[in-house]
Amino acid sequence: MTTTLTTQQNFLFVHGAWHTAAHWNRLGEKLMAAGHRVYAIDLPGSGLNAGFPTSYLRNDFELLATEPSPVAGIRLADYRDAVVAKVREMAENGPVTLVGHSFGGLTVTLAAEQVPQLIRRLVYISAYVPVRFASGAEYSQLPEARSGISGAVLIGDPTKTGAMRINPRDAAPEYVEKGRLAFYHDLPADDYQRFAAYLNPDLPLAVAFDDARGTLGRWGTIPRTFIRLTEDHTIPPALQDRMIAEADAATPDNTFDVHSLPSSHSPFASMPDRLADALTQG
Repeated sequence: MTTTLTTQQNFLFVHGAWHTAAHWNRLGEKLMAAGHRVYAIDLPGSGLNAGFPTSYLRNDFELLATEPSPVAGIRLADYRDAVVAKVREMAENGPVTLVGHSFGGLTVTLAAEQVPQLIRRLVYISAYVPVRFASGAEYSQLPEARSGISGAVLIGDPTKTGAMRINPRDAAPEYVEKGRLAFYHDLPADDYQRFAAYLNPDLPLAVAFDDARGTLGRWGTIPRTFIRLTEDHTIPPALQDRMIAEADAATPDNTFDVHSLPSSHSPFASMPDRLADALTQG
């Protein structure tokens, strides 16, 4: 399926937990080929800005379970400020379509709250939309979240490390398969490992607990789309539907435009063509 350019859009992509700007590459290529402007940001402590535990770099997996994270001091406000700065820069070429995946939904909500006048549309790709509850951590504890299996890849004690930690360097087949099933189960193992190689080990713990709500008068006025992933093993469809319903109830005059894809948690990897089409319909 080929994406046809109707109106050139100015896309800014915000990754979720443990991911990086590089994970958007397949999707970005599709959109740029259709004439859109595309930028994917590495959030503070991620990608080329990552801080790695020494034990991770040395493959000392026993110490990795307890070593404090070098990015533990990063807060959700730091993510917000980085995205706002990039939105201001990109808005010189027109309003920005701001896209968040997974935990990236927390960031795009707060960023849009700061600069609603610069945002053309908010897009949540199976992403957290905090309305009734303040944080991603609260939503992850709801009954609708219980079928999610991403917790199987967590290691260590976050109260000691200051991070929600995974170990992308662990090559044990059982651990690798847990990661594939949680995030990329519709990719074959060899393709999944290409994406896994770019994952970072640490999500700063505070990011999951900081208040990520916007206000009805700012965030709530921006047109928004939800890309609903029907085969998601990380943010189950029931939790996606709950967040959509809560947001729509809060702003009944500005409800989500919902598109469903039969994808795992990572459609930017498994079906970039279909995701590009969904993004350009809004």
